[in-house]
Amino acid sequence: MALTDHHGIFIGATGDGYTFLVLNRPIPQAIFILTDAGFTALRHRGRTVYLLRPVTAEEADRRTGVAARELMAHTHDIIDLAWTTRQHDNGHNPPNVVFGFANGAVTATATTDAAHDVLVRHGFLLTDQKRHYLLPDALSERTTLSAVASAEDHLDGNGVSAHIDLGIPTVKDIPPAPPRPDAAPPAPPTHQTARRTR
Repeated sequence: MALTDHHGIFIGATGDGYTFLVLNRPIPQAIFILTDAGFTALRHRGRTVYLLRPVTAEEADRRTGVAARELMAHTHDIIDLAWTTRQHDNGHNPPNVVFGFANGAVTATATTDAAHDVLVRHGFLLTDQKRHYLLPDALSERTTLSAVASAEDHLDGNGVSAHIDLGIPTVKDIPPAPPRPDAAPPAPPTHQTARRTR
């Protein structure tokens, strides 16, 4: 499974500034909720992805927030890891913490000591490199996502800015839908069906 597949609703962002939303369970009227909020539906690698073109952080936050509130009437299994909706993550000032997803590992790099206690509290381990942290790889992917979301929220509450890089540079790099179990093999022919095919 990809990191986008563990929650009912996954909100993320590509490296080039698109906010995207993946629905992993059917939600009534979702297409109308999302398109009314300014998202565009795109069929992509076996799934529908809802895209919000690059806009200001304030606009992305407003549009995503409107859609998420309406979708939460149907599920609370939602995770938001989109850097595009963070108003402090506007590109003018470098973030104090950068979370990175790459090759199955999740790292955090901090430029301030204020982040240390928060990262450790949320399960990150200090590596041999100064201010470089790593989540243990024994965690499930869902637990890992929750740890990053909780740490980022905690940092934000302490006035420490953070950026989450999901390792998805562009829309075309959004992971495909998870594979579906193969269909059951066809039933062997019965005596009657075998006779009809002769």
